[in-house]
Amino acid sequence: MNYEFSDRLKNLQGNAIREIFKLLSQPGVISFAGGFPAKETLPVAEIKDITNRILDENGAEILQYGGTEGYYPLIESSCEYVKRDGIVATPDKTLVISGGQQGIDLTFKAFINKGDRILVENPTYLACLHILKTYEGEAIGVDSDEDGINIVDLAKKLVLYSPKILYLVPNFSNPTGKTLSVEKRQAVYELCKKHGCIILEDNPYGEIRFSGNRVPAIKSFDRDGIVIYITSFSKVISPGLRTGIAVASPEIIRKLTIGKQAADVHTASLSQAIVDRYLREGRIDPHLKEIVPVYKMKKDAMHDAIGKYMPEGIRFTDPDGGLFIFAEFARKGVNTDEIFKDVVEKTGCAYVPGSSFYADGKTFNALRLNYSNATPAEIEKGIKALGGYFTKLLED
Repeated sequence: MNYEFSDRLKNLQGNAIREIFKLLSQPGVISFAGGFPAKETLPVAEIKDITNRILDENGAEILQYGGTEGYYPLIESSCEYVKRDGIVATPDKTLVISGGQQGIDLTFKAFINKGDRILVENPTYLACLHILKTYEGEAIGVDSDEDGINIVDLAKKLVLYSPKILYLVPNFSNPTGKTLSVEKRQAVYELCKKHGCIILEDNPYGEIRFSGNRVPAIKSFDRDGIVIYITSFSKVISPGLRTGIAVASPEIIRKLTIGKQAADVHTASLSQAIVDRYLREGRIDPHLKEIVPVYKMKKDAMHDAIGKYMPEGIRFTDPDGGLFIFAEFARKGVNTDEIFKDVVEKTGCAYVPGSSFYADGKTFNALRLNYSNATPAEIEKGIKALGGYFTKLLED
């Protein structure tokens, strides 16, 4: 049958990572592609204990429909939680969302019309670009420095394109792992305020810090209601709970809530109650003390292996936290999109091609590597295999 799909979806390709997963079904493949937390960091026993107690104490209410704004105890505990980033939140400024990615979707649903432009750091989170396309908006890339988005280029493109939104992942960004300095955060805020541009601040990785000092959120500078702050509990508790929060002005929160009503009615009440109890019982910080060293060990293993096995001329990041290392070949002739399937077949390893993270999709000499979901032995074996492949490719 010749289906007549909507204009917004008929030419849209799938999320690159989800498409890559289809190639990883063969046994023995080492995946550096996804952003999965390490299985050993998921607090299974704690979640089981909390869930049993919640259901024993208040099971019928928790299993019933809830308000779109969220489970009120979680709203309260979330307002306390974001204080660690310097954010002053109140219930009327807070919305519980089904993972951080829903926060991006609801923001674009609320603000983006066909043809509207947003600015993103080049490279940026690929799901942001994918979601924007579903609302028929246009992403404009802004140059990036070692410490994040280039302020001069940002100022120029705010004038040139009059964007509605600037999307940023300021802490250990996906895909590069870079962190935006406090000076740049203040500059970003002032520029966007001057030009009437909303800032969508995405912070999924901020608690996974290995080194350096904590930096306050851009939202902590917000006195004018121009910043939408989203974070999730996927990396610090469990991605399967699909629970996060958005903090913004009451006017924006009301619009996001209306958009959420049409999407999923409300985030799963049981998941919300579990996260609330986890926060109230003071489990987050002890859990972070256990899991952050695990991720640091894996990051160090991958960083060392890249330096040891990858060919000369490759540039790669050394993040202070998060889950990713981004690598670029000096030679533009290395097309990580074209060779991807061949790489998987010959090395048994997978990555995400760098083009997926650029606004124009035209940077082909880069790749994103995730270290969180592989063992140190797999990291050593996989990077060695990739290094051998790329070394031979550059020699031919």
